[in-house]
Amino acid sequence: MIEIDVSLARSTGFHLKANLRAPETGVTALFGRSGCGKTTVIQLVAGSLTPDSGHIRVGDTVFYDRQAGINLPMEQRAVGYVFQDARLFPHMTIENNLRYGERRTRRPRTIQFDAVVEMLGVGHLLKRRPHTLSGGEKQRIAIGRALLSQPRLLLMDEPLASLDEMRKGEILPYLERLRDELNLPILYVSHSIEEVLRLADAVAALSDGKVIACGPLSDVLSRPELLPVIGRFDIGTILDCTVTAHDPDLGLSTVSFADGELRVPLVGRPVGAPARARIRSRDVSLSLSRPMDVSVTNRISGTISAITRAEGPFSEVELALSAGRLSSLVTQESVLRLGLEPGMQVWAMIKAVTVDSRPPGFHSPGAEFVSPPASRPARPAANPPQDPPALRVISGGSPPKGQT
Repeated sequence: MIEIDVSLARSTGFHLKANLRAPETGVTALFGRSGCGKTTVIQLVAGSLTPDSGHIRVGDTVFYDRQAGINLPMEQRAVGYVFQDARLFPHMTIENNLRYGERRTRRPRTIQFDAVVEMLGVGHLLKRRPHTLSGGEKQRIAIGRALLSQPRLLLMDEPLASLDEMRKGEILPYLERLRDELNLPILYVSHSIEEVLRLADAVAALSDGKVIACGPLSDVLSRPELLPVIGRFDIGTILDCTVTAHDPDLGLSTVSFADGELRVPLVGRPVGAPARARIRSRDVSLSLSRPMDVSVTNRISGTISAITRAEGPFSEVELALSAGRLSSLVTQESVLRLGLEPGMQVWAMIKAVTVDSRPPGFHSPGAEFVSPPASRPARPAANPPQDPPALRVISGGSPPKGQT
């Protein structure tokens, strides 16, 4: 378990008071608007900042405990850090940039050089210099250098923030492989809801220096009270589903859950595989009777469990389902015109569904707020990537002068 309970007052007037617990495997996203304290939290974990009070523990290792007088130096924390910009050493070749992390560590080498090169797809770059690489390639090298330092914990500070959408699309699959193939906890800082949805297992939401919610992704992103943090039009519902059919001619798949099924864009996983569906509140409209002659394919019946007034003219209507809840963002005028109130049976028309086809929640053993999986699912049979040699666990520093 990763335990962070710290406070820090900055000279700028910013005051951080963060209390969160995260599992020792998988990705925990630190999510919130710019300036909320996300980067400060991971700097405290890394040891580049020192809290005023509190403690930081990763498993059995105490990084910091003010009361006990413990403050491990950065090099003893065995933490890998990936910054927004790659921070590669310009006078070194790519191979030596990667091997720098390997040379600096005293930890057992459980992650091998060849495995990291294959995993990140950078074999053809090894003899080049950083100035010849694209932004996405530089970030992959920075990630590889951190991995080769054999850390017990990987910290990623908005690693995609400086990349355009094309480069983000290039690097995200590599981050997914890292997440899926390493038994390594990752604290991932982001203010992008799309990145969090795609990569995270758990989320700690921050606002004004405080952790206002912490738990499984599906729980945190579904809370109406987090509208100011997530954004009015980004909050929604996460459903754990199973792929039940494919229709390549129409470009559609069917995913099923406890309350029915959804037709979604073709999913790259076999029938029977788990999938995670995200439905934004803004993409759900309501009807008092079963919709018939409409273009919307996905329609679900549910009972209104709560209506919460949101910002501006909007209200959040929550429907109780067997699988959990479904939220719809409608205007307060619609609530009054339709006479909506808790206990009413209504039909939800779902205009858009985003599907993350990786197994939901399989990185969560040992966390108090995440249900442990029975086992790690196998890769889909169709077009599987070549697996690198077994990987496990990563850091950094300043290079010796003259090294090339």
